Amino acid sequence: MIALSRRHTLLLTAAALVLPGTAFAQTDPAAQVVQDFYDALVAQMKKGGPARARFDTFRPAVQKAFDIPGMTAVAVGPTWASLSAGDQKALTDTFERMTVANYVKNFGSFGGEKFTVDPAPVPRGAEKLIRSKLVAGTDTIPFNYRMRQVNGDWKVFDIFLNGNISQMAQKRSDFASTLAAAGPQGLAKRLNALADQELS
Repeated sequence: MIALSRRHTLLLTAAALVLPGTAFAQTDPAAQVVQDFYDALVAQMKKGGPARARFDTFRPAVQKAFDIPGMTAVAVGPTWASLSAGDQKALTDTFERMTVANYVKNFGSFGGEKFTVDPAPVPRGAEKLIRSKLVAGTDTIPFNYRMRQVNGDWKVFDIFLNGNISQMAQKRSDFASTLAAAGPQGLAKRLNALADQELS
C-alpha cells in the first residue's frame, strides 16, 4: 500500500507539471486567427484560376480575420471622425474590396510556399503582436500582425511588412493626397479602381 501511495503521488506530481505546459503549448487565440487566415490563403492559391473567380470565396476569410472598419479609419486618418456615416461605409466597403483583390492577385497560384506562425504572441498592452514568416523558395519574408479584440474576437489591425513596415501608415500616406484633392468620394472611387485593376 505504501508503494502504491507513493506511485500515485508521483503520478499526480507529474500531472501537475505536465498540464500547465500542455496548456501553454496550445496556440494563442490571436495566433490561431492568423493561422486560419493563412490556411484559407493557401487553399485559394492551390485552387488557382482567375482572380475574380476566387474573390468571393476568399472574401469571408478576410472579413473574419481583419478589423476592416478599424483599418479603414486608421488609413483615412483624422478626417474619419468628421465623415458622414454614408461616406464611412463606402470607404470601408471599398477598402475591404481592395484588400481582398490584393490578396487574390498577389497570391494567385501555389508554388510550394509555406507560412509559419509563432504560437506565442508578443503582448502590447491590450493588443498582441503575432509573428509569422512566408517561405518562398530561398526567400524568407517576415510578416508581423498587430491584433486587437473587436466584440470579443481577435482581429488583424495592422500588418508590418518585412517585420517593421506598417501597412496602415503607408496607406494613410498614400490616401492623403486623394482625400485632400477629391474627398472621401474620390478616395472610394480610387480604391474601387485599384480593386478592378487587381481583378482584371
